[in-house]
Amino acid sequence: MSHYNQPPYGGYAQGPPGGPPQGYHQPQQPYGAPAQYPPRGQYPPQGQYPPQGQYPPQGPPQGHYGAPPQGHYGAPSPQPHGYHAPPPQPPYGHAPPNQPPPGAHGFPPQGQAPGGYGQPQVIPSRPSLGYIPGTLAPGDFRPQADALRKAMKGFGTDEKALIAVLAPLDPLQVAAVRDTFSKHLGRDLVKDVKSETSGYFEQGLISVINGPLLHDVESIHSAIDGAGTKEWLLNDILLGRSNADLNAIRTAYEIRYGRSLSRDVESDLSFGTSELFATALRAARHEESAPVNPQTIEADVRCLQGPKNVKEVCAIFARSSDAEIRAIDQTFHSRYHTSLEKHIEKEFSGHMEDALLHMLRTATDPAMRDAMLLEDCMRGMGTKDERLVVRVVRTHWDRRHKDTMKRAYQHKFGKPLVERVRGETSGDYGRLMVALLE
Repeated sequence: MSHYNQPPYGGYAQGPPGGPPQGYHQPQQPYGAPAQYPPRGQYPPQGQYPPQGQYPPQGPPQGHYGAPPQGHYGAPSPQPHGYHAPPPQPPYGHAPPNQPPPGAHGFPPQGQAPGGYGQPQVIPSRPSLGYIPGTLAPGDFRPQADALRKAMKGFGTDEKALIAVLAPLDPLQVAAVRDTFSKHLGRDLVKDVKSETSGYFEQGLISVINGPLLHDVESIHSAIDGAGTKEWLLNDILLGRSNADLNAIRTAYEIRYGRSLSRDVESDLSFGTSELFATALRAARHEESAPVNPQTIEADVRCLQGPKNVKEVCAIFARSSDAEIRAIDQTFHSRYHTSLEKHIEKEFSGHMEDALLHMLRTATDPAMRDAMLLEDCMRGMGTKDERLVVRVVRTHWDRRHKDTMKRAYQHKFGKPLVERVRGETSGDYGRLMVALLE
């Protein structure tokens, strides 16, 4: 396992093997969280995903999610002027490429190479936490359910109590609270919250209660429902995702709405971006565990630099793993002495430019990507509140990524993200946003 020096904004520097990541402190759990929850500062071990209905077992971090060893082809390049991005860490919704339990959820048993005899072993990505329906944290969540009911019972609503209970929960815990609220109290938590709250505060609470998978599904429907398309929302939810998460999203969408996700999205977009999303939604990206082929990278770089072929550019970005996109980025800069990001900004515009940059930044520095997306919600006249709610909720599901993103924000914009958000929001809505980021 590699040991990384602390980057300027404090990426996932790793201490001694088996110890907690430096700078990472898991928020204290309210109401006496179950003993099965990982100890303070620790994260579920890589290569293990919870069986149906169970929380991940305890264990120390096992290196860096998805980051190639330093010096390997496709590893992050040093940045100029002393800036060093942290080793790429998949944010919320980007599963690490480690081996799941043998045979679990349709993954191949240890040692089997889907490519056949003599081929490199390629291990399919596993779903992110919260992307297997019905998976709950173990333990007794009646105290949280009772506290939520008390906050909404009778005259008036205790908004601070709602925030205090819901903001610290991870995807499996919030699923367990919602399930307990239904079984223990015989009530629907979503309906109760909707009847007692309103505006962006309601939107934020419902997004948290729904959990990452259902929130993604409902966000996609919101993006394409009615007149116009929220292209930014489709970018946030669907681009740069693992095959496992895309498959989970597609299945959940089609069950909920009885419609084809691919057809719905493609019909709402123009030719170029429709092609990009159609390819991405096939969930056929090269897996992160697959080796990077230098010859393929060279061919992709030549194609990107040559006469603009939108269809081929879309195919390259949609099929490439994050490691391959990093290798393309490095090779492009080395060969043409300009960044791939600048080249995209020069050659494309509008939604296509935004989509390609989103995929590139997801691969090269997802923490900085999210820092920039959050600042975009608050820059200029007025706050883009809907975007802020979506992006804060999606960021808060992965605590380690959130901590790194906050340091990236401080590094780029010279101010604490929490203070920036507090100054742009107000009331219960503002308090919820701040609680989700702290």
